[in-house]
Amino acid sequence: MTVTTAAADQESTDTVAWLLEGDPAIRWQALRDLTDASAAEVTAERALVATSGWGARLLELQDPDGLWAGALYSPKWTSTTYTLLLLHWLGLPRGNEQALAGCRRLWDGARFYDGGLNLARTIREPETCITGMLVLLGAGFGLPEDRLDPTVDWLLGQQLPDGGWNCEAIRSGSRHGSFNTSVTVLDALLTYERAGGSRPVGDAMRAGRDFFLRHRLYRSHRTGDVVDPAFIRFPFPPQWHFDILRGLELFSAVDAARDARLVDAVGAVTAARRPDGRWPGHRPHPGRYWFRLEPSGPSRWATLRALRVLNWWTSS
Repeated sequence: MTVTTAAADQESTDTVAWLLEGDPAIRWQALRDLTDASAAEVTAERALVATSGWGARLLELQDPDGLWAGALYSPKWTSTTYTLLLLHWLGLPRGNEQALAGCRRLWDGARFYDGGLNLARTIREPETCITGMLVLLGAGFGLPEDRLDPTVDWLLGQQLPDGGWNCEAIRSGSRHGSFNTSVTVLDALLTYERAGGSRPVGDAMRAGRDFFLRHRLYRSHRTGDVVDPAFIRFPFPPQWHFDILRGLELFSAVDAARDARLVDAVGAVTAARRPDGRWPGHRPHPGRYWFRLEPSGPSRWATLRALRVLNWWTSS
């Protein structure tokens, strides 16, 4: 098996070997993105997410009624929504029966507003971020749901003139895209497209990426200042938050053109690399967690994601 990172030197080879010693959720993605492993090897490793490691532990925590923590959306981050999001990021294979049971509870428990969805008890209108999450989960896990396509139509209709999305557009009339909402919707649309969704979403995704390019991914388009210092941290799981690594993943996932406006963000990711060739973990977003994925110190998650992005950036 050959390491395929752009800088396939001994340090990179050792780092990939370290990744391959991790959880199945890490291993299958490292095999797919950082080595020349066959599709059969990757598929076999990915299947283990459901039977061992973090994925199996999360599945064991599901309630008999299909929920997690007895809740649809709150508490964060142990509710059904956020547990399924984590399972999605771990790579739990499409069609998993337990994931489908949880998705069905979410879609049946959501309030509908002419296509938009909501699970939050304190909000009385459609919520763009939550709608995006439910589209991602339904499409990603293969939920048979007739309302999926009309919900995507609603999301497309919420795109703002600047190419972004903002959950405050409905609540307060904001006309400027939100980094957090936009990355959530773009993740959902890409998952929907790759799942064979019937609605054309390519133009909306390109406009959404242009929104981020106009901000050099994470800076104010007016002042050039970093919008939020938290954007330069990249904890895992990201939950509903934007950060520079998650932003770069929007571009690497579709093999987008290497735009000069991303140079600054790529440099920030590169600068975070430790002398041993690995990336540090960052403090998780505050809230309840089922269990800790990684100890303090170098993070396999951050390292996997950073190498994947840098491999895309330096490839021709």
